Amino acid sequence: MKRKTRALLRTITSWIMVSLMLQFAFYYFLNYKVEGIMAPVNAQPIVVKSLETEIPGTNLENLQISYGKDYLAYQENGVLKVYNLQQEKVIFEKSPQGESEYDMGPIYYQWLPDRDTLVYFYARRNPNPTTTVVVPVEEEPTEQGSSGSNNTSAEPDAVEDPNQAPPQNPVKKTPKTRTEVRYNNPQITEVYTLELPPSDEEETAPDDRYNRSIDSFPAVGQIKQMVVSTFTNLLYLAIEDNGKFQLMEIDIMKNVRTLNQAGEVITQMAASDKFGTLYAKSTSGKSERIIALQGWNREVVSDDAADVILGNRGGMLYLGNIKDDKLVSIRSGEENSEEKSLKFKTIWEGSIPYDDAKDVIIGANGEIIVYNDLTAYIIKEGRDKEIKLDGEENYISSDGVEVIQVTRVGMSTKVKLHPLQ
Repeated sequence: MKRKTRALLRTITSWIMVSLMLQFAFYYFLNYKVEGIMAPVNAQPIVVKSLETEIPGTNLENLQISYGKDYLAYQENGVLKVYNLQQEKVIFEKSPQGESEYDMGPIYYQWLPDRDTLVYFYARRNPNPTTTVVVPVEEEPTEQGSSGSNNTSAEPDAVEDPNQAPPQNPVKKTPKTRTEVRYNNPQITEVYTLELPPSDEEETAPDDRYNRSIDSFPAVGQIKQMVVSTFTNLLYLAIEDNGKFQLMEIDIMKNVRTLNQAGEVITQMAASDKFGTLYAKSTSGKSERIIALQGWNREVVSDDAADVILGNRGGMLYLGNIKDDKLVSIRSGEENSEEKSLKFKTIWEGSIPYDDAKDVIIGANGEIIVYNDLTAYIIKEGRDKEIKLDGEENYISSDGVEVIQVTRVGMSTKVKLHPLQ
């Protein structure tokens, strides 16, 4: 009997151990997957393509390549177009609706950094720039109402006469109103997201999705820069309107708020992809500084007027120092959730032309790329090198790996994609 009991206990113990091991393996796998979702790692290789295509038209402007390197967005004579590089054809167009100064059509567009989705802003004339509202009119109090009554029953110690007839209900007067004219924005500015299918699908049309209208967007205003925080799903816009500047935030719930202070000019921005912090170059009066914003909270990152924001990637903020129109040093500061202030260290010193820079890219491999239409300067691990670019115009993808080379020939434009290095 004792032997049977011991054997049964050993069997139960063995099954318990096996069960615990299976549970441990399952929870380890589950935790690994959750970490992959909350803090995704680029396990897939960076997409680099080499191809050539010829696009009809010669007035192509502001060429931008998608995350998967399979779509090219550009503007031609005020029309936003998206070209499928694999199928070699335009698969989307969006034109202005009218000819008034407010029918501007697509005024800004930018690919999201982690998918083949294009965010664009569309401006058109407001057909109802004025509205009327009915408001009440406050009447002047009558002499009787202002002087009160001599009835002693209103006094605290007075006793109400039970034989007195109850007072009659006063006649209710219809309140007086008036109609006022309110002026709204003469221009409607709308936000769209254009989601593209896989480039080899010919039957699936792009999903042109309306998101919302921005009532506070200034008429004929220009978006100078847009940055995206994928961590918090926030869009930040730097807007210029007749010499006035506005910093606007749009969240995933499509709420809009203005973050800049009165008289403040925002000239550069970078959004953290790790904590959602917005870094901005702020100018107010004679003061120039780089600030960090999270909601309404502000922290000064640098008060050196010669410092510029180069970009942010992987939780690292990069600042450059400019002297005599040349980039002479770069500092990096790693973001930390436990510490508000960033601790910077100098990672490069040298001299690179900066006054004619077309753009600055923080590459996926940690390189800093400063380029114009003729030359790309690449800084990595404390060293810099220079690469000559061919073509009339050149653009570099947001991950820093692809060159979009543009050459106009006859009535068309030749576009060549090739690796930067």
